[in-house]
Amino acid sequence: MSTAGQEVRGAARRAARHPVMDVATRIGLACRGVLYALVGAVAVQIGLGERSKEADKAGAIETVAELPFGAGLLWIMMIGFVALALWQISEALFGGGEPIERAEAVARVAVYALVVASLISVLTKGKASSDDEKSRDLTATLLGLPGGPVLVGAIGLGLVVLGGYWVRQGLTKGFRKELDRARMPEPARAVMDHLGLGGFVARGAVAALAGILVCKAAVTFDPDEAGGIDAALREFAGTPAGPWLLVVVALGLLLFAAYCFGEARWRRT
Repeated sequence: MSTAGQEVRGAARRAARHPVMDVATRIGLACRGVLYALVGAVAVQIGLGERSKEADKAGAIETVAELPFGAGLLWIMMIGFVALALWQISEALFGGGEPIERAEAVARVAVYALVVASLISVLTKGKASSDDEKSRDLTATLLGLPGGPVLVGAIGLGLVVLGGYWVRQGLTKGFRKELDRARMPEPARAVMDHLGLGGFVARGAVAALAGILVCKAAVTFDPDEAGGIDAALREFAGTPAGPWLLVVVALGLLLFAAYCFGEARWRRT
């Protein structure tokens, strides 16, 4: 890399480590944990027979809005997720990781941008489109483009690969590199290992299944086949293992939520 490129990367890293940015990013990680906790809790209810609720981030944001001082909490979440998006943009452009890690950063930017859009929608309109609706609308738009099915299929395959990567991160404990383990007491290391294992495997399984749904939409040229987190979670209930598999995956998402809270505390700076 050229000297100018190294200077730009260094400046980006220093900006990401600025105390204000660091605090905002940790708030964002905690807020991410809140959303996953709410999604996981609703998914457990769906697995136990409750079908009227949607287990997705938009629904979780609306739940937060209904709490006392909900608007204030949403503004705090806005700050946190904007900080997370900026952090991941920096990682995608200037990070020194493997290509899959940069691709993960790009995917995270897209997800955080959608969360910010949902936050703005709830703050201004009181409601946000569900993740399933957003996925189907985007799929319909892309299918209408020249080569649309190929593009949609590539996105679906990308989600499958990303899901497999997350599962691998959980099984191999690759998430450890994101944590400042030198500052963590031994009990915290053990707890985070268990939370990361279960959480990343569950998160990866959901992402991979969502990718399969997108691929199915590309093959059938039917955007209604696509879906977000809620649609993917409900697919688990339709397997031979039945609703109990959904409950297991939902509990894994709750583990990931707890991992997010731990990462907010122990993230490597």
